Amino acid sequence: MQPIIRGLAYVVGDAIDTDQIIPAEHLVYSLKKPEERRLYGRFALSGVPVGGQGLPEGYTPFTDPDEYQSRFTFIVAGKNFGCGSSREHAPFALTEAGAQVVIAESYARIFFRNTIDGGFVIPFESHEKVNDRIRTDDELELDTRIGQLRNHTTGQEFLLKPLGDVADILRAGNVFEYARQSGLIPVA
Repeated sequence: MQPIIRGLAYVVGDAIDTDQIIPAEHLVYSLKKPEERRLYGRFALSGVPVGGQGLPEGYTPFTDPDEYQSRFTFIVAGKNFGCGSSREHAPFALTEAGAQVVIAESYARIFFRNTIDGGFVIPFESHEKVNDRIRTDDELELDTRIGQLRNHTTGQEFLLKPLGDVADILRAGNVFEYARQSGLIPVA
């Protein structure tokens, strides 16, 4: 986990579910074959729910058509990010697209655990609603050590909730690497 992360924001609403993060029809790709796993990046945040609620105004694509990497480093969300099914493909898809951080008011518990266990995107929680104060394409900077988020576009700053014990797991890379480094399981 880098101490300072900079990049562009992609702002979404409340209750972004795992079918919006990676639609079920794209779960056929291999997570191990490089030519297939990158397709998870192409289709990350491409699901549109009935009524289109939750996605950015105007449906700015998270990943441009025919690309595998997004230009967005940060996803800024409202409440209950990652709700829906328990698929670990969701945080994997965001990471494969190049996202590094999700900042949300709250997370669905299984999405949060899958994110930590796999060492995918860094899941920071905000103390307040920030997805109405940050816009897609705003340039953000996050000091992961103290949870200080700075919006360089507007000059606003936000203090995020500390990662706590999960920071050690994310620094190690994933829960199994953390367990090895901590002596909880034998080193292979």
